[in-house]
Amino acid sequence: MLLPALLDAAADLLLGGACVGCARAGRVLCPDCRAALPGAASAAWPSPTPDGLAPPYATGAYGDALRAMVLGHKEHRLLALGRPLGDLLAVSVAAVTAEVADAPLLLVPVPSRPAAVRARGHDPTLTMARRAARLLRADGREAGAARLLRTRPGVADQAGLDAGERHANLDGSMAARPAAVRRLSGRRAHVVVCDDVITTGATAREAQRALEAAGVPVLGIAAVAATVRRRPPAVGGGNRGGPLSGPPGTE
Repeated sequence: MLLPALLDAAADLLLGGACVGCARAGRVLCPDCRAALPGAASAAWPSPTPDGLAPPYATGAYGDALRAMVLGHKEHRLLALGRPLGDLLAVSVAAVTAEVADAPLLLVPVPSRPAAVRARGHDPTLTMARRAARLLRADGREAGAARLLRTRPGVADQAGLDAGERHANLDGSMAARPAAVRRLSGRRAHVVVCDDVITTGATAREAQRALEAAGVPVLGIAAVAATVRRRPPAVGGGNRGGPLSGPPGTE
């Protein structure tokens, strides 16, 4: 219609924006590109799969519009993309939790290095997890998001590292926040680790390890996108954790 086109053109003149998907002037994600986003999620096992990785799900391959959205939100402060990215993350969470559809959920974002958060001026994964939790609540699920994890000093930037280097870099790099975990005592919720992209699975597996070391079982991994080298897990690979004792509260 003419009116949306005029609004987008006016936005471009005022804000200098363009759609990250098709470069159409105006909104950071135009209505057509938003309508074309995935509406379902599927298993996204990396190859090779880290031993013991909880079932991972993503809405699509890391490329084209999904890649542009993730990078635009994370690296270029296109904060308006937090809403559609959070919506996509909610789709993945729903797939992870399909077998426990009536249970409370707690979304735990993979933590970013404090220096990266300061440089970016925001925490993109936390933003997406909070948005996903709000959307799930609007859909009738009992859900929340909480920062249960922190990074330890000495973790290098993952960009440019191969699978082995990523695993070595991340080994022991995360820890649960004791006070946050203690606040969850007394009630039950299924925990889903949330990230923007599943690549080698090293980040998700380290987050899972840190939570489980603190007595927090992990049901699965939810992400917006996954790199395309995927395969089904080997027999006995992966696991589904039980419910966490704790409320699906927000932070």
